[in-house]
Amino acid sequence: MSDSFDVAVIGAGAAGMMCAAVAGQRGLRVVLIDHAEKLAEKIRISGGGRCNFTNIGSGPANFLSENPHFCRSALAGYTPRDFLDLVRSHRIAWHEKHRGQLFCDESSEAIIDMLRAECGQGGVAWRMPCEVREIARGDAGYELRTSLGLLRAARLVIATGGMAIPQMGATDFGLRVARQFGLKVVEPRPALVPLTFDAAQWQPFAELSGAALEVDLQTGQDKTGGRFLEDLLFTHRGLSGPAILQISSYWNPGQPIGIDLAPQRDMAEELLALKPGSRQQLQTVLSELWPRRLAETWLREAGVSAGARLADLPDKALRELARRIHRWQLVPTGTAGYKKAEVMRGGVDTRGLDQKSMQARAVPGLHFIGETVDVTGWLGGYNFQWAWASGVACGRAL
Repeated sequence: MSDSFDVAVIGAGAAGMMCAAVAGQRGLRVVLIDHAEKLAEKIRISGGGRCNFTNIGSGPANFLSENPHFCRSALAGYTPRDFLDLVRSHRIAWHEKHRGQLFCDESSEAIIDMLRAECGQGGVAWRMPCEVREIARGDAGYELRTSLGLLRAARLVIATGGMAIPQMGATDFGLRVARQFGLKVVEPRPALVPLTFDAAQWQPFAELSGAALEVDLQTGQDKTGGRFLEDLLFTHRGLSGPAILQISSYWNPGQPIGIDLAPQRDMAEELLALKPGSRQQLQTVLSELWPRRLAETWLREAGVSAGARLADLPDKALRELARRIHRWQLVPTGTAGYKKAEVMRGGVDTRGLDQKSMQARAVPGLHFIGETVDVTGWLGGYNFQWAWASGVACGRAL
């Protein structure tokens, strides 16, 4: 096989395969390179093995970036409906779940097979497993010194993802390439990740591990903050579940998170309405809202006797209790790190990239797509949609 190509794509994940397939089907000679033994492991494990491959409501508002308008062009150019058309053309059965999330009926392998087949239709050449050891740029394009020999390409696409889940081979390769060619990088950090707390501070709540409930969760008071109505899960070390994973992308060290434990209710009004002549204990009332053990622990930590009767508490005390239920504040000490994170926040600064082609403005022929760049989606299929959209935008522009 020839060692000279029009395009070399490093990273055979969601964005990389999408880009390679589009470019190949346009008639370009494309080589797809990946260091892993197994193809697209992050696709394979996603969605509990059924791949939450997009979200039907995906739009720019569902993404974080220091350059928030950057993602608009790619997302408009390739929508969830477009990807769904591709899925249907391969006869992959799918279903919609919670809040627009689309999943395969069977296995995520169907999405991997689809992308591999699309690459096949474009005549994409594969180098896998293959380690890229050095990248140099010359007059004719790029030279890649790899574990399988020298490759040359007029254009180079970096689709190596972020640092989340290093046990599956995730690295900072894309960021190192960006820095090599003088591009700025927005400081990376784990995102869509559980939040942790000081062990002593969390000890009273550790016994609640496994307890879950729907909450209204927020952090930050300005436009950089986030707010979500989702399920919260208590763990031995801290908090997880969809609510926490969502808010973790917005959370900054030292910031408190505010938790409304009774969303869309007025607890002051409800407690005061129940009070007259009531023999009910507070614990009993709150156990109708939350798991019983949470009601017991939360009241104890709030300094209120679980056995206290509503009728015996002053109205002022009930109003204060209600305020705390709606505004429970905690300050995490950190996150569970890249080993538990679903994606990376930050990455190649998109202010140095062209939004239509994903090409580095200062380095002709060098493109960055997918999670490697500073565009991070919400939980629920949004990051896959960015992979598809950025991959297609780049593939069309090559």
